[in-house]
Amino acid sequence: MFPNSSQRKYWTFKSDNELNQLRLRQNEKFILTYGAEMSIERKMEYFLTPEEEKMLLKQYELQLKEFCRRFEPPMPKYVIGTAFHYFKRFYLNNTPMDYHPKEILATCVYLSCKVEEFNVSIGQFVANIKGDRNKAVDIIMSNELLLMHELNYYLTIHNPFRPVEGFIIDIKTRCSLNNPDRLRPGIDDFIDKTFLTDAPLLYSPSQIALAAVLHSASKEQENLDSYVTESLFHAAKDKLPVLIEAVRKIRSMVKAIELPQKDKIKLLEKKLEKCRNQDYNPDSIQYKQRMKRLYEDEDDLDVETNTTYHMNTTDSSVDASFSNTE
Repeated sequence: MFPNSSQRKYWTFKSDNELNQLRLRQNEKFILTYGAEMSIERKMEYFLTPEEEKMLLKQYELQLKEFCRRFEPPMPKYVIGTAFHYFKRFYLNNTPMDYHPKEILATCVYLSCKVEEFNVSIGQFVANIKGDRNKAVDIIMSNELLLMHELNYYLTIHNPFRPVEGFIIDIKTRCSLNNPDRLRPGIDDFIDKTFLTDAPLLYSPSQIALAAVLHSASKEQENLDSYVTESLFHAAKDKLPVLIEAVRKIRSMVKAIELPQKDKIKLLEKKLEKCRNQDYNPDSIQYKQRMKRLYEDEDDLDVETNTTYHMNTTDSSVDASFSNTE
């Protein structure tokens, strides 16, 4: 299914450099539009750099993960995987300075619930959000069509979880490994970490799944090399070098994950509040005027500027406030 999917055709890329160029293009486009009269020094001071955007988005990926982990009712892991795919795809063709990650994050999770048929109403969904839930509903509903458009309406996601089950069954059948199910915790942990990297945009679900299986096996001091070479690729050994390189790179990406420093994130949040596009800031006058012109109904858009909401990700290691930074 994956080889013929929209995910493979339109949303799987050749290299890190290709992804970086897409992100750089959005950053440069925004700065050219809103900072044309500024000096280079002023632009660096006022706008987010591509590196700063990357750091900030990493923080919101952590918040996405924590929000989904605490979600009630418990959220299936494939729903979480789909939300991560949407979030990553959106910011290939958009900059956080246009659309704040806290708002797109909530929309990605809500849309993934619908697409993956995890049946929660919008009321149940925002019950997991602290603060002004009516405002949260407005933001999610106003961003849902935008998100689908930016995904080119390719909403079906192939996650690594199904290939993992296939590998576990195959290992039980064709490998002498004792109790393959003991690999599951390590596999799940590894896949969770791949969502904090660009691996989902670069590699197939089966490659990520195999990397997770082999990583977990090594943690259990088991060697599955002969299973890979003699069982999986016995009849297609010409494809083995490509697979080995993909697995190596995926494991390297997971190993290289760096978590953002809280003090730097706080500074970036303040910087973003100053440079963000006010046309898409629900607390701004410009946004309300734009909505008024769009819907011609001022009463429906009379939102207090001091209302806030934030994701329920309360944790000592994650600052998930959705409040505006003054």
